[in-house]
Parts: sequence; C-alpha cells; structure tokens
Amino acid sequence: MKTSAKRKTSVTLDAGALDSAKELDINVSAVAEAALVKAIAEARQQRWLQENADAFAAQASWHERNGHPLAEIMSGPAGSSRNS
Repeated sequence: MKTSAKRKTSVTLDAGALDSAKELDINVSAVAEAALVKAIAEARQQRWLQENADAFAAQASWHERNGHPLAEIMSGPAGSSRNS
C-alpha cells in the first residue's frame, strides 16, 4: 500500500462541530482529507466536462443529423431492441 507524504495545515472549523467530533472519537483529519479528495475529484470531473463540452455538442449534433450508428441493435431510448 502506498503511503503519501502528509503536510500540516490549519483549518478553521465550527467549534460545536469540532467538539462533537471529539466526543464521538471522529478523526477530523481523516474526514477532512476524505472530503478534500472527493471535492478534488468532483472539480476535476466538472473541469473535464467543461473542457470537452464542444466535443459533446458536436457528437450530439452529428447523432441528431445521422442517427446513432448502432441504433438498430441498441435497446433503450436511443433505439429499439434488435429487429427480428
């Protein structure tokens, strides 16, 4: 298992939430790190979607003009199930 280097930082938290976490033996650093990792992943996903929005729009436009190339064998909203 790979261990990453840790670095100290300072964060300001609601006093009541911090006290409750302490009472419940919640590892605030671990929770903060997990939340940060999740926020980073979500931000990267949003950035990727924004950076590729033109390509998605072009593909959707192509599909509107030409239909989906696999529509005959697809099932679901884009096409019916295989024609018998």
